[in-house]
Order: sequence, then C-alpha cells, then structure tokens
Amino acid sequence: MQKTNFKTGFYVEKEEALNFLEEKLAIIGLNEREANEFIIYWLPVLERNEKSLIYFELTEEREQHNKLNINPKPDSLLRIVIHIKRVNKKTTIKEEYLPTFERKGFVAVEWGGINYG
Repeated sequence: MQKTNFKTGFYVEKEEALNFLEEKLAIIGLNEREANEFIIYWLPVLERNEKSLIYFELTEEREQHNKLNINPKPDSLLRIVIHIKRVNKKTTIKEEYLPTFERKGFVAVEWGGINYG
C-alpha cells in the first residue's frame, strides 16, 4: 500500500466519526450495504484514536501503484483505501476533493485501509 503525506484530507474527532463516514462514503459512491461494512470495520479505529487525520485514496490513485486485474473486466471499478493517522490536537488540513463514482453495468468495489496509529 502507498503511504500518504496528508497534504489534503480531513480532521475528524471521534464524536463526528460516524456522521463523517456516512457522509463521505455516500459522496464517494458506496451503496448502503458497502458503506455499512466499511463503517463496521473502520469506525472503531476512529473512535479509539479520539482525533484523526483521514485521507481517501481512490481508484485512479490506487491504479497507479497497484493495478487490479479482474476477469471479466468490470464496466465500473471503485477502489477506496482510507488512510488514518491519530493526532493529539486539532489539526488544520486542506480538504480533499471527493469525486462521486458512477455505477454502470458490472461493478467491482474494493475497500481497505491503513492505520498509521
């Protein structure tokens, strides 16, 4: 997995983590079931951290470093890697732009993450 430098992203406190994930995952394009599975896995990490920086590495960026080969080739591919870094104080970060994924035909979705602790 590619490490990030958190030049852009989001600052999130644990109390806001659930609403943050629901909002951002809907913008990115996960459906309800996919978002629920993502949240079940990653919300406890954000809540343990108290304060976090978050960066979403999406399909285009992932494909540059780690090409995914699926046969048959999907009509639409969505890849999400959440990068999470615990911070000790409120941190200002330039907000990351999140494009919205359009589902067409055969769709493949992959998600994962990196917790930097």
